[in-house]
Amino acid sequence: MYFLILLAFFASPALAWLPLEDWGSGNVTGSVGESGQCICQVFLPDTTFPADRVESLQISSNKLTVDVELHISKLISFKGKVEILLQELSNLTIRLEVVESGPDKYIKLDFELLRIELREFEALVTELKTSLNSSSPAFDSLYNEIRNMSMIVDQLESYDRSNLEVIRIEFTKLQKKLEKCRDEQDDFSNVQIGSCQHKGILRVGKPVVSQLNANLGTGYIYGGWGKDSHPLPGTENRYWYSAATTTVVRYMSVYSDYYKLIMRQAMKTYDLLSPKNWQGTGNNYIIRANTFYYQYASPFSMAKFNITSQTAEYRAVSGASSRFSYHYHANQNLDFAADESGLWVTYATEASKGKLVLGKIDEAAFALSEVWETSIFKQSVTNAFMICGVLYATRSVDTKTEEIFYAYDTQTRQENYVSLPFEKFQDSYVSLDYNPTDQKLYMYNNGYYVSYNVKFKTA
Repeated sequence: MYFLILLAFFASPALAWLPLEDWGSGNVTGSVGESGQCICQVFLPDTTFPADRVESLQISSNKLTVDVELHISKLISFKGKVEILLQELSNLTIRLEVVESGPDKYIKLDFELLRIELREFEALVTELKTSLNSSSPAFDSLYNEIRNMSMIVDQLESYDRSNLEVIRIEFTKLQKKLEKCRDEQDDFSNVQIGSCQHKGILRVGKPVVSQLNANLGTGYIYGGWGKDSHPLPGTENRYWYSAATTTVVRYMSVYSDYYKLIMRQAMKTYDLLSPKNWQGTGNNYIIRANTFYYQYASPFSMAKFNITSQTAEYRAVSGASSRFSYHYHANQNLDFAADESGLWVTYATEASKGKLVLGKIDEAAFALSEVWETSIFKQSVTNAFMICGVLYATRSVDTKTEEIFYAYDTQTRQENYVSLPFEKFQDSYVSLDYNPTDQKLYMYNNGYYVSYNVKFKTA
């Protein structure tokens, strides 16, 4: 019986740890024998040791350990992938913001690369969700963010395609205009450059508007631009520009070629106030032989600024009055012009009662060598220019039309009233000069660079 009790203790540890006073309840019964010994009866439901169950438990425990280690390994791997994903997603967000910021910052290839990366991110999130057999707000948030980014990419590409279509249409129009302009240029080039073997102007072409001035402001209404009318060797392609918001003439910029002019990349900008006060007034100035000719401010006179030596000098014009200006703007008292035969200046005098006077400038002596008085009142004239020794004057017809209405031939001293209308870019302008190096008229019109081709009569 003692053996049975020990066996019960061994087979059932829970029973072995029962307090002695609890042994009389449940499956344990006891009595006193004839000799006074204690007799206990214990009911054991299973009298054999469950070794097979322990073994099964050990196998399950080992398998569970392997599974846990495998999941831990996956989690470590996915943690690295998630960190990479979050970093790339952050980089992608930055790139997408760049794409959204402006159409000039992306190309079509960028859209395709964005789509590929978004698909990769979506596949990774799906893999994480499947592997972890989990659905959480974090995954849903990632899915929503990726979908939103994909929609933004689609919208931006659609926007880009529409822009490209508009650009293509405008480019086609521009090509047609360019071809028309080229045909017109070919049509206008009927006299050899520098030749005066023609009978004057036949007509003036359409205005060619290059762009807004280098100061990028329509307030710079006083100014001029163009090419050197008698360029020194090596400066044939140079352009110049000068403008201000008032009639003060202070700055003048030189550009190596037309492209630099359009790109607003000056070779050099000269300040007529430094180192000495050589400022001018008005705006009817030109450049000839690398020298800037303009109206000196004080005393009232004509001046020239040598671009090479950066020195200036001035000369008084006998009888010239500062009281008579052109019709459109004030302070246009001395108007410089150049043609195939040299340098000229127009002005008015008190003696001529405001009628336009033309003077030929001796460039070496910087003085007037000959003077002609016309019959037209200067204040009725909007501007004037010279071609092959002939003075042409303009006047306003209406807000869209200007007209060359007067011509004075310095060789024959004969004047003629003509009618050669041409289109104005805007209501009024401040500068109109002919350049014999390309047979074009250069106009500075309310802050814009404008030019015209000129066709001559040959018969």
